[in-house]
Amino acid sequence: MASIPVRAEELVERPFEGDTNGAFIRVIVADTQAIFRAGLRKIFALEDDIRVVGQAETLAQTIAAAKKFSADILIFEAALAPSAADAVSDLVRQSPNIRLVVLTTEADEELTLELLRRGAYAVVSREVEPELLVACLHKVSEGHPWLDSRGVEWVLQAFRTQGVRPPSSRPKVQLTPKESLIVSCVTQGMKNKEIALRVGTTEQVVKNYLRKVYDKLGVADRLELALFCLNNRIVDRPVAPAPAAPSNGHALPDLTVDPAKLS
Repeated sequence: MASIPVRAEELVERPFEGDTNGAFIRVIVADTQAIFRAGLRKIFALEDDIRVVGQAETLAQTIAAAKKFSADILIFEAALAPSAADAVSDLVRQSPNIRLVVLTTEADEELTLELLRRGAYAVVSREVEPELLVACLHKVSEGHPWLDSRGVEWVLQAFRTQGVRPPSSRPKVQLTPKESLIVSCVTQGMKNKEIALRVGTTEQVVKNYLRKVYDKLGVADRLELALFCLNNRIVDRPVAPAPAAPSNGHALPDLTVDPAKLS
């Protein structure tokens, strides 16, 4: 039996009374499957600070909903468009105030990196655990990108091996030689203690330098720093990584997202 097309207006949820003080994360859910959208609504209904204000099941409905309704985050299924990357570019251009969280059906390094370059704030598997998705929305609502540990590794690897933009298009950011060295160490996945040993200083001094770098580049944390470097080639020649210290198997302990710390 063929499904009846549903207009964006018919999919939109009426905001809860009293939801006018900006205390809620307002979300539009765009996904091809009604059962999946219903599942997300049930998950978010358990949260005190997340409200679904709209839904869409086609790309056209998604574009219309993003333009018409006030939302902080758009959860967008990559399969809604023939080219998810192009769709993200269009949505970011048409609705610059909405942050995009893109849902993918399978892990894809090339697609993940391209979606981030086009303006997505997060790339999440459709199989993500509910609590992890909620943590992602909280992080993105604060203006920060969100990736799982595998995504972070992809970003760092891309920084090490790819030239994303020519030197002439780089932003005019002046880093001192020591700041550049520390940034390069960060993009190698090195912890502050390892950076301090490499640079010949203390962990506190490294932290002080990183705060200055964050201010200069307009980023908030190590993940944003890595993404910024990936897109703008702030450091041309990463230093050779220091010998790896014994670990518990986590390649990037300082960059891996800890859901418990994001809520």
